[in-house]
Amino acid sequence: MTESKNGVSYADAGVDIDAGNALVERIKPAAKRTARPGVMSGLGGFGALFDLKAAGYHDPVLVAATDGVGTKLRIAIDTGNVDGVGIDLVAMCVNDLVCQGAEPLFFLDYFATGKLDTDQAARIIEGIATGCERSGAALIGGETAEMPGMYPAGDFDLAGFAVGAMERGSALPEGVAEGDVLLGLASDGVHSNGYSLVRKLVDMSGLGWDADCPWAEGTLGEVLLAPTRLYVRPALAAIRAGGVHALAHITGGGLTENLPRVLPEGLGADIDLGAWDLPGVFDWLQKTGGMEQSELLKTFNCGIGMIVSVDSARADALADLFAEQGETVHRIGRVTKGAGVRYGGALA
Repeated sequence: MTESKNGVSYADAGVDIDAGNALVERIKPAAKRTARPGVMSGLGGFGALFDLKAAGYHDPVLVAATDGVGTKLRIAIDTGNVDGVGIDLVAMCVNDLVCQGAEPLFFLDYFATGKLDTDQAARIIEGIATGCERSGAALIGGETAEMPGMYPAGDFDLAGFAVGAMERGSALPEGVAEGDVLLGLASDGVHSNGYSLVRKLVDMSGLGWDADCPWAEGTLGEVLLAPTRLYVRPALAAIRAGGVHALAHITGGGLTENLPRVLPEGLGADIDLGAWDLPGVFDWLQKTGGMEQSELLKTFNCGIGMIVSVDSARADALADLFAEQGETVHRIGRVTKGAGVRYGGALA
């Protein structure tokens, strides 16, 4: 068949297949680093295979989670600092999985942009691979979508999908009771929720992303892009040690909305706000916006990224275990009768 010299190609429509293929080749080593028992195939197929038996499971129940990074991406795009958002993407999914008592097994990503920038995309996916490595999940597939006309120049969006497993009968929450001790695991900043408000408050402050950060070393943009902390390995170690009744990932909705999700009907929590120091980022956000304490607590994690409800007799041992795993642990309260979260003291 003779081709016309004036024939229109896919590239003329703004989609560069060669760039997409080059990206796949570039990220293969990163994906390979995440390999774990159970992985049966590499990148490039129409689907990815995973063998639960090879992963060590006998009577498994699968658990799935999906999420994105939200408007934190706007800061990453505007500053060009995209290296950590892949970790955010993984963390927002696998931190949810472990709250069910599941071990993350594998992860898939969706990266969408108007015009594929191979270097930018590779940096993002390298971050995804890093997040997978740190949480024990294999990066076994994904999708790169180049969609001209859908995104302004330089913009992109991310979504992630994680699958985990647990043996039947081991699901959490289980056994939460009045008197359980609540251990709070420190966050690494804002994580990946509330950034529409963060961006509004930064705009109110008059500071640019390249301004010196008012509460920490580095630029404002760099500090606000600190990746979401991954709690998977310490949480799994604690679950296997015994005495963990529930875990609550503190995401959108803050402490106020997320902790009740793991408490049985009729039970609530008493939280001592003086049990930990409010990190500088939240103090700055609160003062910049004149925010009420109640608004701060139902919007941000306020320095506590994961809450663990544990048997009171195991509280000391589990607090020590988390500390040995590198976590900063605070005893922040107890499970009590009566629904809802009740706060004592003040954030300081």
